[in-house]
Amino acid sequence: MDALLLALSLVFQPYVLGVMLLAALFGLFIGSIPGLTATMATALLIPFTFYMDPVPAIACIVTTVAMAIFAGDIPGALLRIPGTPASAAYCDEAYALTRKGQAELALGTSLVCAAIGGVMGSIMLSLTAPFLAEFAIKFSSYEYFWLACLGLSCAVIISSGSTLKALVSLLIGLFISTIGIDITAGHPRFTFGSVEMLAGISFIPAMIGMFAVSEVIRFVVSTSPPETVVQQPIKKVFSGIGSVLSKYKLNVFRGGVIGAVVGILPGAGADIAAWISFAVSKRFSKTKEKFGTGHVEGLVDAGTANNAGLSGAWVPALVFGIPGDSITAIAIGVLYMKGMNPGPTVFLNQPELIHSVFVVFFLANVALIPLGFIAIRFSRQILRVPRNVLIPVILMFCIVGSFAINNTVFGVTIMLVLGVLAYFMEENGFPVAPTILGMVLGAMLEDNFMSSMIKADGDLMGFFSRPIAATLGVIVIVLWSYPILRFLYRSFRGSRQSSENRASQA
Repeated sequence: MDALLLALSLVFQPYVLGVMLLAALFGLFIGSIPGLTATMATALLIPFTFYMDPVPAIACIVTTVAMAIFAGDIPGALLRIPGTPASAAYCDEAYALTRKGQAELALGTSLVCAAIGGVMGSIMLSLTAPFLAEFAIKFSSYEYFWLACLGLSCAVIISSGSTLKALVSLLIGLFISTIGIDITAGHPRFTFGSVEMLAGISFIPAMIGMFAVSEVIRFVVSTSPPETVVQQPIKKVFSGIGSVLSKYKLNVFRGGVIGAVVGILPGAGADIAAWISFAVSKRFSKTKEKFGTGHVEGLVDAGTANNAGLSGAWVPALVFGIPGDSITAIAIGVLYMKGMNPGPTVFLNQPELIHSVFVVFFLANVALIPLGFIAIRFSRQILRVPRNVLIPVILMFCIVGSFAINNTVFGVTIMLVLGVLAYFMEENGFPVAPTILGMVLGAMLEDNFMSSMIKADGDLMGFFSRPIAATLGVIVIVLWSYPILRFLYRSFRGSRQSSENRASQA
């Protein structure tokens, strides 16, 4: 209790609160621009944290990231351009709501669920950090392989339409993820002699191209009048949110738990948490047919999981000094720079600083409501801009965002090529989301598969040699076998009914 009171006194100071306010505005701005991710926002803050004490430095990073992750939902809902990778999982669903004139509902749900998920993740961070981190540290390459397989299964679940086309789209994403240096042998693959392609295909330019550039191409080649989004003033952002949360309260809880648990796993983060949560939402929904047409249920799950995953990623970072994602990797460097060495001893030697991190998480997610509301109100002007004016501006931001990743024109080339690919895929009924997920998880899948095969000396049973790995493996195999068994059962049942009908007619 003494450490908590001291932490409150450290956080609730005019200087720290002022830093958090400026960081919040910065995060909202960065997150709303496609290509400028929360990780980039964190990296840009590092020079400023040199001159700060530990508490304001961490408060600055936490607040920026919490705001940036939500802000990515704004261009995703209004323009179908996810501002951050975490928003890509439900971008199509949010944009479908906007096209129906329900932009307020889409953005309001994302805002409130992001705040709730952040608070839930903060509670789990503060109450169960040591226990959950101890569980996460038991994950080896076997468990991560099955976790990647489970995540890839989401690609087929979240897609509406042909399962076969969703699978083909997933395989395209997995192929793109193999471009570059072979993880195990160090041999270049599919690079065609290009030096830039040795580093692989950067995910951010690819995401921008497949979501944004494909829309630009569709607008340019269209001979029909431009599709108009229902003009609706975005004023009553919180209208109807109470009924949504009441109806989907189980989804809120489930999304928060999934986000926090997945976030705890090193290397997973909010991106994968959002994909898994959205897939689980569709799998267990009573109205699966509404997904893809502008259904708020998926937004509730994935929006809650986003910010909950951010808090979860700090569990292994604080307790063991192992980064949960790229953001906490940067944060650990800041902690070391400030003399606050992450690890079990920090809970004993500097408990007030640890409690300060918990307090900042709560405060940042509570502040997300009013500040996010202001950001949404400003964003309503986007819908009033004519499409023939808006499209060139969107393309300009896409080029800037793709170039800024590595300060090279190659990022812009990736964006344009994959934008053309996505356009032809969507024109022929192939969903884009599975390709994106395949690119996200492809490296994780291959790396852990090769590591596991080396450790097991080529024995496939090694993937079932550990309790957690065996459990995940059985779940994945059952999940993959279920559609095949269901198809065979229906075929057998249909042929049996046909034979019975012929017998009765005879």
